[in-house]
Amino acid sequence: MEATMIRTNKNFNRVSDIIDSLTINPSPDAVGVLEEIGTNSSIDEVRELTSKALVKRNEFDSLSVVITNRGKGINDLSTVVAMSTINELLSLEDKEVAMSVLENTISGDFDEEVKENARSVKALMALS
Repeated sequence: MEATMIRTNKNFNRVSDIIDSLTINPSPDAVGVLEEIGTNSSIDEVRELTSKALVKRNEFDSLSVVITNRGKGINDLSTVVAMSTINELLSLEDKEVAMSVLENTISGDFDEEVKENARSVKALMALS
């Protein structure tokens, strides 16, 4: 399905509503659903919405998904998804949890590319 077609599809609105509901759902299982289904979608727009939702939750587990995983969030192969996630991180009012996840990623046992992306985002967040 072409990316421009997804926005005109009424099902996209339903997907967007589901993602929004999972964003505000206090259950930790909501993070698992967003990670399993949303961040693995073949549709860039769905991955973008999902990454934003995970950042908006501003919890250690949800932020870990978009910061530490290769191919997701700030490490997505789509620059639109990656930059959208970074912009969402920069717009957080309380950056404490995100900075902690970034620091853990930089000092942890992760792929060097993931660590480098975390370093870059941490530097941007320190300036914002």
